[in-house]
Amino acid sequence: MIVKTEGIVLKTFDFRETSRIATFFTRDFGKVKGILKGIRRDPKKFGSSIEKFSVNDIVYYQHRNNDIHLVSHCDMKDFFLGRHLDLERMTAASYASELIDTLMPAEEQNLEIYNLMRVFLKCLQTTADVGKLVQTFQIKILSLSGFQPHLETCVSCCKNVADAPRFSLALGGLLCGVCKDSHGEAALISLGAVASILHIQKNNWEAALRLRMEPFIKKELKYVLNHFLAFHLERDLRSTRFLT
Repeated sequence: MIVKTEGIVLKTFDFRETSRIATFFTRDFGKVKGILKGIRRDPKKFGSSIEKFSVNDIVYYQHRNNDIHLVSHCDMKDFFLGRHLDLERMTAASYASELIDTLMPAEEQNLEIYNLMRVFLKCLQTTADVGKLVQTFQIKILSLSGFQPHLETCVSCCKNVADAPRFSLALGGLLCGVCKDSHGEAALISLGAVASILHIQKNNWEAALRLRMEPFIKKELKYVLNHFLAFHLERDLRSTRFLT
């Protein structure tokens, strides 16, 4: 079956002497792998050099018994980072791509996360606070993929957490003062950090980015979000250690 869609290039690698395999996160079919035969021998064969983080219109032959499809047409539409190749922005884009590649199942559409990745890459062109942008992306993708932490009440007893909350990676949420000692290790987290996560979860992208956060809140969020993702993905993402 011939399929046409729009896709963001998450990663690529060379295949044999003339071809290249790319992983796309597509608007209509989720994460898709495709081979572009002959692209290294004749770059003009396609309208795109399939740069990482570029958005492309692609046409491919969908194989039923193979997870690598044959791409016959690929035209670049946008390349958000083309004029902004500083290391911090490239690292942030690499992290977002790796997170989507790890978190999302193959060939399962998620239009909300596709649009999230698109707006994230667009904002990387202009944002001054790349760290905050990454944390907002982390919180949003956790919410949209069904992995968001439980922060409204104690994850164990369901009572309100009035002060001195702890965050349990294993349980995926807050523990109150009564429950914190009976569920293993849990990290301290401020009410301000909890409120910041809830605000980002409940508001749209623009409103989430307008939230002002103190440096100590950003530091807490970096620790909690990175460790929460690593725990539930059961591995560290390679690009995490390069985030600022």
